[in-house]
Amino acid sequence: MGGVCHTRALTVVTLLLVLFYVGAHTIDVETDKHGASGADEVCLDNKDNDVDEFFPSFPGGKVPYLGPDVNTAEAFAFRHYNESEVVMGKTMKQWLKFSVAFWHSIRNDGADPFGAPTKRWPWDDVTTCGASTHGGNASTSSSDMCVAKRRMRALFELMRKLGVNRWCFHDRDIAPQGKDLAETNANLDEITAYALRMQRGTDVRPLWGTAQLFMEPQYMSGAATSPHVDVFIRAAAQVKKAMEVTHALGGENFNFWGGREGYSYLPTTDIAMERRHAAAFYKMASHHWRHVLGASGPLLIEPKPQEPSKHQYDWDVATTAGFLREFDLHPEYKLNVECNHATLAGHSCAHEVEMAVAMGVLGGLDANTGDPQVGWDTDQFLTDARETAQVLLPIVRDGGANGGSGLSPGGINFDCKLRRESIDVDDLLHAHIGGMDAMARGLKAAAALADPDGPMERLRSGRYASWQSPIGQMIEAGSVTLEELESVALDPRHDAPSAASGKQEAAENILSRAVH
Repeated sequence: MGGVCHTRALTVVTLLLVLFYVGAHTIDVETDKHGASGADEVCLDNKDNDVDEFFPSFPGGKVPYLGPDVNTAEAFAFRHYNESEVVMGKTMKQWLKFSVAFWHSIRNDGADPFGAPTKRWPWDDVTTCGASTHGGNASTSSSDMCVAKRRMRALFELMRKLGVNRWCFHDRDIAPQGKDLAETNANLDEITAYALRMQRGTDVRPLWGTAQLFMEPQYMSGAATSPHVDVFIRAAAQVKKAMEVTHALGGENFNFWGGREGYSYLPTTDIAMERRHAAAFYKMASHHWRHVLGASGPLLIEPKPQEPSKHQYDWDVATTAGFLREFDLHPEYKLNVECNHATLAGHSCAHEVEMAVAMGVLGGLDANTGDPQVGWDTDQFLTDARETAQVLLPIVRDGGANGGSGLSPGGINFDCKLRRESIDVDDLLHAHIGGMDAMARGLKAAAALADPDGPMERLRSGRYASWQSPIGQMIEAGSVTLEELESVALDPRHDAPSAASGKQEAAENILSRAVH
């Protein structure tokens, strides 16, 4: 393979390369603090990290595109996703900037509120890490760090096989926690250095990173909205570090999901204070991201109505966009729309994406879905092409014929996990292949629907044709008063209003034909 074998001990050359990436940021990669282990040695190819370690059923290169009409039982193949196929002037890879979610793909163990873990991933096998040691007064063992690095290698192998070059992560997913914040940060530095080595010579980098501000006990009443100032302080320090790590890894965006940023019992909650504190938190984060780190990508907030909180302050797109405008955060923040969160809020995913585009705040998409018979956030892979077509239609309209940005510089993250009963590593490949194919089918259908000369756009524009009249244009421009409109309505020469058919059934048929 022509690779270079790296042990856990960082060489001087590696250190210099890491420092080149990190610059003046606070990633501490001077040395491996947990001791070297021969079992943790891995050969990383300078070009593409072409190492098969965890997915033996599909060795070698990446999943091929075979096309929809190829009669084959080959399971590891795309039928619709062809990264080089051009759709409305952009390749599929440009439209569908896919990302693999570290927490759901690599860290999901199958546990749920009613059952223990069901998955035993090979990258979690601590027996391969040799004797466990501790450095100095650290509580983190060499085995903890060994497993964390095995997980990172598993992620990169999965991405390579899928042909995906973006990934998303929580800070606490990629590195183990130590006995205190300083040790936890040191662990995160070491894993960041390791990920940088794996990214070297590739175009792989994070789509976004985020801070996990909902798992630890201190965040039980919120992080930015906690009633305790010391919790706010700890959350601020954690976000600062997570931002620095994301930026050092070349991350394009930074995302906030506030699972605890809401309330559980209204009579003891000061909503006005908590919302002010959240706004102050986001302003400090924006300053650090933009002015201290010099990052250019937008900050994201991911709306969700509830779960685990009874009520989250970022309930849905419209609510969160209103919050951004109320506290003058709109220029710096956009929204990362998650489909399953949309349905929990009583909306369709297409509604939330359409609303975000209309309000100018769409920054990213978490492509997943829920089960209509289950009342929680099940985070399943989205495989229904009819749904993906409707989700992607406003994005294609904005980024295609209308000359907008679409999702740029955001992307499509597979915030999806395998079902509890799916326990083979192959299932991760099957799931992502199905999700990518469904998005590709939806993209092609959305492009057909968004064609300005096509039947859907003619029907849509025809519904609003009367607004092209002189009086319609005056209303749009805000240059007419109620008195003037009353005069028009009372003028006997003015025809009485007449209703026209909405043609919904015809539109549904057009959608079905575009998908099938």
